[in-house]
Amino acid sequence: MATSIQNKTAISRNLEITGLLLIRYGIVLILFWIGLLKFTNYEAMGIQPFVANSPFMSWMYSVLSVQAASNLIGVIEVTSAVLMAARPWSVLASAIGSAMAVVTFLLTLSFLLSTPPVLQQGLGFPFLSPAPGQFLLKDIVLLGGAVWSLGESLRAMTSSRNGNHRF
Repeated sequence: MATSIQNKTAISRNLEITGLLLIRYGIVLILFWIGLLKFTNYEAMGIQPFVANSPFMSWMYSVLSVQAASNLIGVIEVTSAVLMAARPWSVLASAIGSAMAVVTFLLTLSFLLSTPPVLQQGLGFPFLSPAPGQFLLKDIVLLGGAVWSLGESLRAMTSSRNGNHRF
């Protein structure tokens, strides 16, 4: 009986660790891949309506071209991904990358409020349009994962100062 409970405990812990690794490195993959795409004309044109309508980012087009603004966003996303991925070697780097990801996903989610049409034409709430509405809604989960990664990295920084090394 005790062995059965120990096995279930070990399996559940392994599943939890696997899930947490998938969260962090899934976000890393998404930020890295999409960040690299920002260097293409295809992606620069794709994000143009979001950036142009954003109260936080539209200023970029007054000082940068559409492609240069996209490149800058790409540099930020790729940097965030690389720093988050460095977690096994540097909790500080992971914390910085995770904080950058939190800001990235908050900005992306703000597009829900600034980019027309978020709601499906003729239907209204709660019918989100496929783009930008449904396309952007997934970033709530990505934001949650980035917040978790930031908290875990900050906790690990404190724990390592106290001689505790975990995850």
